[in-house]
Amino acid sequence: MFPALFFAAGALGEAHFLTSSGSMTIPAFINPAAGNAEDARQVLRDVGVFDVREVPPERLAERVRLAIREGARRVLVAGGDGSVGTAAGVIAGTDVELAILPSGTRNHLARDLRLPIDLTEAALVAAGTHTMSVDGATVNGRLFLSTSSVGAYVTFVRARERLERRLGYHAASFVALVRLLVHLPTFRIALQVQGVTREYVTPLVFIGVGERELRLPKLGARIEGARPGLHVMVVRRRSGARTLALALAAAARGVHAVAATPALDAFLVDSCRVAPRMRAAALDGEIVSVTPPLDYQHLPGCLRVVVGRDGANEE
Repeated sequence: MFPALFFAAGALGEAHFLTSSGSMTIPAFINPAAGNAEDARQVLRDVGVFDVREVPPERLAERVRLAIREGARRVLVAGGDGSVGTAAGVIAGTDVELAILPSGTRNHLARDLRLPIDLTEAALVAAGTHTMSVDGATVNGRLFLSTSSVGAYVTFVRARERLERRLGYHAASFVALVRLLVHLPTFRIALQVQGVTREYVTPLVFIGVGERELRLPKLGARIEGARPGLHVMVVRRRSGARTLALALAAAARGVHAVAATPALDAFLVDSCRVAPRMRAAALDGEIVSVTPPLDYQHLPGCLRVVVGRDGANEE
């Protein structure tokens, strides 16, 4: 795919750099307004095989499509889960490879794939030869790669964003969480799994791509040796204090232990339908507008991602 190979030594030791020809480089998209944009730009230029392109988030999908039409067989995105998800939505189902320079707050997908968070190391991986197929999922046709949720998390993020400018990210997160637990909203949903419809009044529906863990310190991460599918979890109706107790129990004992109690229902399925009244959901940590009902579909191996040697599954 990239016949010209370049050799370089760096933080990862030996790395083979790939380009379509001696003169063509890999398109690399950076949000110029991001806090670490200058660091990302410098690292990519130092590696030497990337064509750095500064693109605002609202134009990222358009520019990735243009790069693919121009013949790119690999594109890099410097950003968090939202930016990575936007690019993945364009690339999924094609033979174009996605390289990631983790530059967000949480970087869930990068951590799931064991990508280095250090920018220099991540850039060397992004220029290398090792790739693997990863699963994704869609909700009403919109791709996500890690998690989606309806309910309490949406309320939490909106509250945190209102507070963040005054308090900073961590303090705003704490205050938003306390307010959420004191006034925990619930909503009524119909959940359809394998042709069976269940009615719930719940504060939260969580859907992960692949089995997920609620046990600390791997909260929200894929379970080691996880089975594929959509991991659907529904918290049963309860007060903020009892929900906090559920969260602590899950953190201490894991989701499987909690799912064996009346506090939580959990399913591993290929598809499901969630019918809430609200018109917002979280996808990979980003709040998006949605139109109920929400149809979720698991997409096995829908995306080819550049990874380090340890995570590679080359074809």
